[in-house]
Amino acid sequence: MYQAPIDEIAFTLKHVTGFAADLEAGLFGDLSEDLVDAIVTEAGRFTAEEIVPLARIGDQKGAVLKDGAVTTPPGWADLYRRWCEGGWNGLTGPEAFGGQGLPTLLSVAAFEMWNSGSMGFAIGPTLTVGAIEALERHATPQLQQKYLEKLVSGEWMGTMNLTEPQAGSDLNALKARAEPAGDGTYRIFGQKIFITYGEHDFTDNIVHLVLARLPDAPAGTKGISLFLVPKFFVNEDGSLGDRNDVFCASIEHKLGIHASPTCTMIYGDGKFGDTPGAVGWLIGEENRGLACMFTMMNNARLAVGMQGVGIAEAAMQKAIAYAAERRQGRAPGWSGEGMSPIIGHPDVQRMLLTMKAETQMARAITYCCAHALDRARIDEGEEAKAWQARADILTPMAKAFSTDVGVDVASLGVQVHGGMGFVEETGAAVFYRDARIAPIYEGTNGIQAIDLVARKLTLGGGEAIARFLAGLREDHKTVEAASGLGATARKLAAALDDLDAATAFLIEAVKSGDMATAQSGATPYLRLFSLVIGVAFNARAVAASGDEAQGVLVRFMAENLLCETGGLKDRVLNGAGSIEAAAERLLRL
Repeated sequence: MYQAPIDEIAFTLKHVTGFAADLEAGLFGDLSEDLVDAIVTEAGRFTAEEIVPLARIGDQKGAVLKDGAVTTPPGWADLYRRWCEGGWNGLTGPEAFGGQGLPTLLSVAAFEMWNSGSMGFAIGPTLTVGAIEALERHATPQLQQKYLEKLVSGEWMGTMNLTEPQAGSDLNALKARAEPAGDGTYRIFGQKIFITYGEHDFTDNIVHLVLARLPDAPAGTKGISLFLVPKFFVNEDGSLGDRNDVFCASIEHKLGIHASPTCTMIYGDGKFGDTPGAVGWLIGEENRGLACMFTMMNNARLAVGMQGVGIAEAAMQKAIAYAAERRQGRAPGWSGEGMSPIIGHPDVQRMLLTMKAETQMARAITYCCAHALDRARIDEGEEAKAWQARADILTPMAKAFSTDVGVDVASLGVQVHGGMGFVEETGAAVFYRDARIAPIYEGTNGIQAIDLVARKLTLGGGEAIARFLAGLREDHKTVEAASGLGATARKLAAALDDLDAATAFLIEAVKSGDMATAQSGATPYLRLFSLVIGVAFNARAVAASGDEAQGVLVRFMAENLLCETGGLKDRVLNGAGSIEAAAERLLRL
């Protein structure tokens, strides 16, 4: 049974990110360590006692569509109600609309635990949190007054509608259209697919944020606008009115996250209302919708990274518990009678420690990204810009590395279970099935890697990445001065050299316009970068805090995982030529 990793979360929150020092300095008002501990502990309790018991039924029963209505698994709507009553939906919401205004860092810690409990449940509120931020930053005061309070409370939920059958990662191909109605509203027509919680029974209204094109819009992404399209119209007194012309035509039958309804949404089919066309309200400016949506997408990318961390933690806990009970063979040094628990075998220990190390590395990266976002919001001037640049650099790694870790760790969890891991009754496979979507949606991990290389390395003319790398060298000095970390400092120094060489090579490729070379090396570069910071952030925190338990894990990270960086650097520097040479062969297969 899952138990929230309170010690690991506290270590990461307070020491890896530097949040404890911020609290002591009063940077987050009257927020105290005691309150932070209480919030984390209660989120962990809610997960273990409320979400986990319903996770299996969610996977087995799934969401069901009948006569245009989606029913979630038994008990799930009540679970969502209890979750909202606990105030969790408004944790980071604006105080002006009933939220608690707490740091993003606390939200990601809570979402880690909720995703460990059930990724299919946690993904719904994830989109609402993103919708709240998009409306808070870009919507008119009138729309904010009408929708934000009930979105913040969780009484209503929000969705994000980008993808169409012909427009997945490339939104240039988007065809959904919006026609001005002459009264300040627009009529929306088109089909959207893969819409998470596009229809459900959690709330009586759903607020869709929809990308569409105006009739005179320029081609490409510069001609996309963002619209708010409610399932039900909202009357002046806040009560619900007639049904809008939008409905769910089907839900997908998926590999995982079965309880999360993934919907095909139809706008403007004439199914509801006297006049065809779903009524929508513009968010932001015409033809500037993608900039508004990126507010929601960047929030979602970090949130998806938390899915990877949460799944990895749950899969790891289950594997350790199984390995402690399952007996096979006699491990080296086993002196008991009969077979030993498999946790005593060095190869099983290697798998379990890899699971634990990668999970903690991903946790460190995602939490540091959230911390940078918080500091960018509360600081001013150049300091705020520097923190935002740090968050921009970390975001693609927080999303991509963490979700890759989720898949890798869940796969190792199945391996630890052996043949029983391939059998559904043990529950090991569900983590693998659920985890597999996370590297795909909210921008595939390949796209995240390209974003890191093509955009983030040249931020501020290269000053942002130079400042980031200089900070890693300072982390290394702190580690070098510490004791009890084995070869960590030496391994980290070599890995930093690999990162410097790969970074310089890719910056030159981007500056010279050689995007084929830059993109060929993007994915190995993202993993190289992530491994380095995963070790550096944790090792610096151990050196400063003296946490012996985390120190043992950091040494394992450095001496068993950082050895990859040399090979990854070589792939970055020398891999493009062979890709180009062999690519023609792909077309002849």
